[in-house]
Amino acid sequence: MLVFFSYTRNLLKPRSSSPLPFTSIMHMSQSTSIPKKQDRVRDHGFDNYMEAEKKTRKVLKFQSLILSQPSQTLPISRFDSLARRLGLGFKENEAAAYLLKFPHVFEIYEHPVLRILFCRLTQKALLQIEQEKQALDAQLPDAVTRLRKLVMMSNTGRLRLEHVRIARKEFGLPDDFEYSVILKYPEFFRLFDARDTRNKYIEIVERDPELAICAIEKVREREYREKGLDAEDVRFSFLVNFPPGFKIGKYYRIAVWKWQRVPYWSPYENVSGYDLRSLEALKRMEKRAVATIHELLSLTVEKKISLERIAHFRMAMNLPKKLKDFLLQHQGIFYVSTRGNYGKLHTVFLREAYRKGELIEPNDLYLARRKLGELVLLSSRKAKVDKELVSYRRDTEVDDIVCVRPDYMENDVKDFGVEYEIEHDGRREGYSLDSDFVSDDIDETEDLDERMDEKEDTV
Repeated sequence: MLVFFSYTRNLLKPRSSSPLPFTSIMHMSQSTSIPKKQDRVRDHGFDNYMEAEKKTRKVLKFQSLILSQPSQTLPISRFDSLARRLGLGFKENEAAAYLLKFPHVFEIYEHPVLRILFCRLTQKALLQIEQEKQALDAQLPDAVTRLRKLVMMSNTGRLRLEHVRIARKEFGLPDDFEYSVILKYPEFFRLFDARDTRNKYIEIVERDPELAICAIEKVREREYREKGLDAEDVRFSFLVNFPPGFKIGKYYRIAVWKWQRVPYWSPYENVSGYDLRSLEALKRMEKRAVATIHELLSLTVEKKISLERIAHFRMAMNLPKKLKDFLLQHQGIFYVSTRGNYGKLHTVFLREAYRKGELIEPNDLYLARRKLGELVLLSSRKAKVDKELVSYRRDTEVDDIVCVRPDYMENDVKDFGVEYEIEHDGRREGYSLDSDFVSDDIDETEDLDERMDEKEDTV
C-alpha cells in the first residue's frame, strides 16, 4: 500500500514548466503517423550517377596534383607516392596505370631530355577547367543570393565560416569567397570572431523579405496553375515521387495524405518565441525540418549535397539528430545514396529536380562540371596512345611543355570547337579540340573486367 501511494504521489506532482530544447523534443517526438523505420529502396538512376562521380572525384585529385606543380607536369614515378599520401587506396604502380584509363584527360609523353615518362593534362581537360572557371565567375551574383538565403535560414542569422567553406563547391562559391563575396558585399554580410569559441561567423546584416520565399512555394504555385489542383491539397504539400519498387500500402498512403495537409512554419521564419511543447507544434517542426532540407538542396548548384555537410548546419537550423533515419522516412522527396566512396559517403538528392539521372533544369556551372565526367567516360579505344604509351612525337612536338598559365582565363574560348594554335619550332600549327571528342562513344562497361574496378565494386 505504501508503494502504491508513493507512486501516485509522484504522478500528481506538478511538472516543470521550463521549455525543453528542440533537439530533445525531436528525439522524443512520436507525432508523425508516417512509420519511423523505413527500409531503403535503391534507385539505380542516382546510384549510377554516383558511380560515375566516383571516378570523377579521383580524376580531380590527380588534376590538382598536376596543376599544383610549377610546370604543371609530373613524372609518372611520383604518382604512386603522392597517391598514397592522399589516401587514394592505390598500391605500387597502380596509380600510374590508373591514368591510362582516362587518355582524354591525362596525356602521357616522353620527356625529350630526361627520356622518362611524364604526365600532363590534355587540351580538352584544360579547356574544361577554363569553362568551369568562366561559369563560376558568371554566376557569382546568384551565389551571393544563395549565401544570403542560406544564412537567413539559421536561427540566429549567422553560420560558421568553416561550415560554409567546406560546402562552398555545392553552393557555387569560389575558393576565396571570404574576400570575393563576404568582404566585398558589406551591405549583406558581416564577418566576426566569436569570443567564446574563437571561430569566425558569417552574419546577415538585414533580412530581406523578398528572399524569404522557398523554392517549394514556387513549385506549388506552378502545380496549382498548370494542373488546377485543390488549393487546400497544394497549400502545404511536397512533390512526392517514390523510387521504383517502393511498397505503398493503403494505410501508408493515408498517412502520407494526412502529412501533406499538416501546416508548418517557413524555414526563414524565426520560431524562437513559439511554444514548441504541444503536439501540434511538434508536427509543424518535423515538417519544417523537411522544408529546411528541401530548401537547402534547392540552393545547391547540382541539387545534391552530402549528408555529412548537412549535419554541419543541424544545430543552426533546428534539424533532427538522426538525419539519415529522418530522410529515409521521406524517400519520395529525398534519396540517400551510399555509392561513390565504399559506403562511407552519403549523398542526398532532391528527387523532384532529377529525371533519369539528369538535372531537369541544368545551369551553366553544372554543365561545365559534367563535361569532365564526359571526358572520363569517353572510350579509350580510339584515343591516340601508341604501344609504348608515349604520345611524344620527335618530329612535331616542342621541347617545352604547354601548361596552364595564371592568365588562362583571358583566352576567348567558349566551347570545345575552338582551335588552338601552338608555335612549334618557329611554325604555327592548329589543333581542333572537337576532332575526336564528338566521334568517340561512351563505353561504360569496358573497364569492368579490370582489377581496379572489380576491387571497388566488391568493397
